[in-house]
Amino acid sequence: MIKAVAFDLVGNQLASAAIANRYTVFAGGAVTQSMPQTWGDCVKALRNLADKVPNLAKRTAAIAVTAQGDGTWLIGKSNEPVADAWLWLDSRAAPTVEKLAASAGNKARFEATGTGLNTCQQGSQLAHIASTVPELLRHADTVLHCKDWIYLNLTGVRATDPSEASFTFGNFRTRKYDDSVIAALGLQNHKHLLPPIVDGSETTHSLSTSAATATGLLAGTPVTLGYVDMVMTALGAGIYTGEEGIACSVIGSTGVHMRAMTSDKIVLNAEGTGYVILLPLKNMATQVQSNMAATLNLDWALRLGQQVLRDFGHDSSHEEFVKHIDGWLSRTTPGSLLYHPYISEAGERGPFVDAAARASFTGLSDHHGYADLIRAVIEGLGFAMRDCYSLMGEMPKELRLTGGAARSKALRHIIAAGIDTPLRVSHREEAGAAGAAMMAAVAVKVFPRMEDCVATWVTPTLGVVEVPDPRLAAHATELFKIYKHTRRQLSPVWKNFADFRTNSSM
Repeated sequence: MIKAVAFDLVGNQLASAAIANRYTVFAGGAVTQSMPQTWGDCVKALRNLADKVPNLAKRTAAIAVTAQGDGTWLIGKSNEPVADAWLWLDSRAAPTVEKLAASAGNKARFEATGTGLNTCQQGSQLAHIASTVPELLRHADTVLHCKDWIYLNLTGVRATDPSEASFTFGNFRTRKYDDSVIAALGLQNHKHLLPPIVDGSETTHSLSTSAATATGLLAGTPVTLGYVDMVMTALGAGIYTGEEGIACSVIGSTGVHMRAMTSDKIVLNAEGTGYVILLPLKNMATQVQSNMAATLNLDWALRLGQQVLRDFGHDSSHEEFVKHIDGWLSRTTPGSLLYHPYISEAGERGPFVDAAARASFTGLSDHHGYADLIRAVIEGLGFAMRDCYSLMGEMPKELRLTGGAARSKALRHIIAAGIDTPLRVSHREEAGAAGAAMMAAVAVKVFPRMEDCVATWVTPTLGVVEVPDPRLAAHATELFKIYKHTRRQLSPVWKNFADFRTNSSM
């Protein structure tokens, strides 16, 4: 969805409006999105918000922007798109990622960025474009991310933020571009495409006259370029409230698992995977592992049931199926099936990178029913989360959970046991929008520091601590060992099957 959300100055959400996002999937791993369409949908969302909030234009103290990370949004000299954007879902860069990962400069690149190579990233995609469709880069003047494109349309300013700049092309310790990283990606001749880095918690630009006309807001309104959506959601959901050992997981279409710490305490893993993404707080960053698919696995399982009913002439909505989840879980046995939740066509990126990875059930027998499949899928999400956190060191002392799936108490019960960690749910409805709005609130001096904004906007929204069931957690700990062992054994099977699909004439 593309959402416009209004908050008052103390963090209460006033209203929201949403437009369904649209993108196109092609054979061969291409996933693209129209750039003019994206801006047009943003305009619609803002105008729809104005219908819900009286006198929105005059009441707006600031506007903040965040959006999906990674991907490649190329523009020419006149700020017009060169082509449709390559999304983070696009997997065409897989061959280039393999070559870059094996190159001599990749170790230094990882140590600077803290981020493993994958097909999602702009650096990998630019390198692939340079080697396969170089004409796109000849026509390009600047490369942006999704939020940068929206910011350009709002302000006329070409810029990116410190978070995406550092984990793709820079150094998370300096918050700047790094020539050694750009060289490791083979992009020295394309460095001119990279836009200036702007920290939106310190610097704003004014809403342009043309954007004001389009959106119905007032020209001159301060606009903040937020950080990437992952950390904006984490900030709004409570990843930083002053305590140590806190983590945040976003259980949405993807699964994003983040630990907050000072940059000097981050220890990178030997596998060379994950992200280090900066927070809009001095010397603070998140160490991140991100599953390509989280609730997308559950969506698939629910669609399966819907399709069976539809074949027999009974229509049932996604919402109706969701209402049955807790009931199905209550009559199933923990750990009767094992599910690896790699449902994405792009494979997996955390805690390992494998474009050929695919989902599977292990242990299926004739006594299993549909409810068992649903439970196994949800347990698999918990194990995938644990797999990610275990690669980042000790399990967190407390997990803050957000995302649509976090509303299910039964799902939280399984997740808490799966990672054997106490959790709290953020009751913030739109955590990502709140995180971006918090940056704007600091930038325009509603709050002197981000810590003050957090105390007002975030801490009061956290629910009570939910402690994992000890018996269920002990059971899950043993099952996780099998999950991880099986995952490693499946790797050559995924490759063989991917080769078969590629070479098959059917």
